[in-house]
Amino acid sequence: MARDRGAMTGTALARRWAVDLAMLTAIGLLMGFLGPFGSPRAQVAERYAYWMICMVGGGLIGIVADELLGRRIVALWLKVAIVSVVMTPFVSLLVMTTEHFVMGGRLDLEGYLRLIWRVWPISLAVMMVRALAWRRPQTKIETRTVVAPPLPETEAAFRRRLSAKRRSSRLIALEAHDHYLKVHTDAGVELLSMRFADALEELAQAHGWRVHRSWWVAADAVEDVRWRRGAGEVLLAGGLKAPVSRTHGPTLKEAGWF
Repeated sequence: MARDRGAMTGTALARRWAVDLAMLTAIGLLMGFLGPFGSPRAQVAERYAYWMICMVGGGLIGIVADELLGRRIVALWLKVAIVSVVMTPFVSLLVMTTEHFVMGGRLDLEGYLRLIWRVWPISLAVMMVRALAWRRPQTKIETRTVVAPPLPETEAAFRRRLSAKRRSSRLIALEAHDHYLKVHTDAGVELLSMRFADALEELAQAHGWRVHRSWWVAADAVEDVRWRRGAGEVLLAGGLKAPVSRTHGPTLKEAGWF
């Protein structure tokens, strides 16, 4: 396993270097074609050789600086700015030396200092292009509300109040109805002589929500929620509908229904 992991890391590293070299070569060829900073006066072969050495060699200096500083600087564009500044003196020395041997340029301190201000913008641009090329896309995290089935013991006390026919049925909703409690199940409706508040207390640990002053709904029975102008409606299993009041609307909003 360790050998396989090392091989994968080596392959990825080789691919990264290959892409970097290809990118720097392309930039070098482009600069050789454009011939900025007086290089058009040189012969075509000299111009391309000059820019290829400067761009590939200077880019490699920047990559080394980026690898050394990258572990210490997290912010991408701050790292690019700092790397471009750090690499510029070394790249300027490479450029001046290359210009001397390829096109007969002078080697002096004054020319070197003047060269730094020409090299830095190019170094910054190259490192920005490289940063964009290797920038990781933002990861999108999708969240959703998972409605778990209610635990049997959380409804046990309340279910004992129901008739045998509906005691083990699916609980859909409770509705306060005058002095009675209307219990909606998938086995039909049953009336209980019970206060709505007492029923809510017995179902306090069950997976459901109070959505109105006279309605409680089981979470796994909710199929859709419609909300308009401060009031809403819950569509429940079996085609049942329950109102959602402004007071209890945030409960469903927290659950991710709208």
